[in-house]
Amino acid sequence: MATIFKGAATALITPLDKNGVNYEQLGYLIDKQIEAGTDGLVICGTTGEGATLTHREHEEVLRYSVERINGRVASIAGTGSNDAARAIELTKYAGTIGYDAALVVTPYYNKCTQNGLVRMFTEIADNSTIPLILYNVPSRTGVNIEPETYAKLADHPMIQGIKEANGNISKAVETARLVGDKLDIYSGNDDQIVPMLALGAKGVISVLSNVLPGETSRMCHLFFEGKIEESRRMQLEYLDLINALFCEVNPIPVKAAMNKLGFCENYLRLPLTQMEEEHAEKLFSIMRKHGIIE
Repeated sequence: MATIFKGAATALITPLDKNGVNYEQLGYLIDKQIEAGTDGLVICGTTGEGATLTHREHEEVLRYSVERINGRVASIAGTGSNDAARAIELTKYAGTIGYDAALVVTPYYNKCTQNGLVRMFTEIADNSTIPLILYNVPSRTGVNIEPETYAKLADHPMIQGIKEANGNISKAVETARLVGDKLDIYSGNDDQIVPMLALGAKGVISVLSNVLPGETSRMCHLFFEGKIEESRRMQLEYLDLINALFCEVNPIPVKAAMNKLGFCENYLRLPLTQMEEEHAEKLFSIMRKHGIIE
């Protein structure tokens, strides 16, 4: 099994305005991320507001982005849905336009049993030409992928990774024990990058790296190089910023931060709303402390 990426992949925001997707800003953002040293880009994930894009927008953003990335870093398409047929359709599409992998979230709202997860992910994988990273974020979807379920899926040749965002280190330990080297694990939480690396994770799919792409990648690569104390210090150094980026539901804070940095309008689609002023001032104060803004 080839590792899709090693280090930090940015769960990229999608620049939006009242007219739709701002492709000029999106292209600029992709270039700047790559120049700054990110190891991969996830397009149309949670942070990219994939859930509020129309079907046509979702496909157009995927196509535009993979063409702009042009093989410079790993490209990962957010193709999950609570509708198995739509997830299959999007995953097939991502494969035809050249993505390296697809990030497939657990079905939200419907929820399902663990057997339902096995059947759905297997069917998506059976119909995919690119490897899948399974995305576990029960705080949003209402369903958790149990370690034993990962173990059942681990032998499928097209299921190659896990984005683990359930926040439960004990479950992550059990998952790592059960899947061994059959699946690459990625942290889905920026406050647990180093702890997950210590369990053998290959990196992180990160919100923080929208703001600090080079630093987030460096945190991972320092660990890989055996400079664990330096990596640990970076995790602790940026913990206040990470917490501020999640003080309201993602991607509300990171959109505010990226607007402050000049990358996009602070525009979100309902039901998401702009960051509360008190929270925004705290976020900007922390960004100033780290020298990210003046």
